[in-house]
Amino acid sequence: MGYKNKKNLASIAVHGALTVISFICILPILWMCLISLKPASESISGFRSIWVADPTLSNFHKLFSMIPVAANFFNSVFTTVLGTVTSLFFCALAGFAFAKYKFPGRNFLFYFVIATMLVPPEVGAVPLFVIMKKLNLINSLWSLVIPRIATAVGIFYMHQYINDVPDELIEAAKIDGCRDFGIFRQIILPVIKPALASWASVTLIARWNDFFWPLLYLRKQAKYTLMVTISLLPVSEGLSTPWPVILSGTTLVIIPIIVLYLILQTFQKAGMMAGAVKG
Repeated sequence: MGYKNKKNLASIAVHGALTVISFICILPILWMCLISLKPASESISGFRSIWVADPTLSNFHKLFSMIPVAANFFNSVFTTVLGTVTSLFFCALAGFAFAKYKFPGRNFLFYFVIATMLVPPEVGAVPLFVIMKKLNLINSLWSLVIPRIATAVGIFYMHQYINDVPDELIEAAKIDGCRDFGIFRQIILPVIKPALASWASVTLIARWNDFFWPLLYLRKQAKYTLMVTISLLPVSEGLSTPWPVILSGTTLVIIPIIVLYLILQTFQKAGMMAGAVKG
């Protein structure tokens, strides 16, 4: 067997294995979406449950009657989008300062920020709760945005990416009379688009799936995020568990973030290709 045939067989084997793995990963999500469309009279167990004989939206109608889905969905979108935008801006700004400016105590401050990555965020739950209470932000959506306006991981990630930007670009901009924030806005941000897209996808998923902090800070159901309110659905109706209704809520939570991730992945690839062409 020639080298070319062996290479083709290896490629087929790799693609076949990736296809099987992808199917295994997608199957639970597909099963969840299909169960959410099944009426209560149909079976939801076994491989036959994948087939939906009589699809219906009654589970979603029941879900909307049980919880304020529209208000909770808005809360999730508000905290996710605003939290992601602020995290991108301030992490990139801090990363730019640490990477390209020399000031007293820069290394100490940077390593101190990195050291905080060793501490689990939940350790600061009590102090943060006290601070939010003193600021009258308990049961406010801003309590989910302000404490994490910048994170050590985000600052470190942006610093590493911005550190590779040539200093000559910044010096040339200064000679042309561009101020510090103008350099950040007009030179740094366009160059680090792939990093921004990557960090945006990570932050979006984390903020959308956030459960601990909304449950800690929010007190009224109208203020809950969608993730919290779905988790509080009743797990039983008499002697049965309303799995189709619960899975319809889970579908409502998962599908938007998958779509957003795919969109951001497209921007990330486009940014990386543009950078490669310019380089």
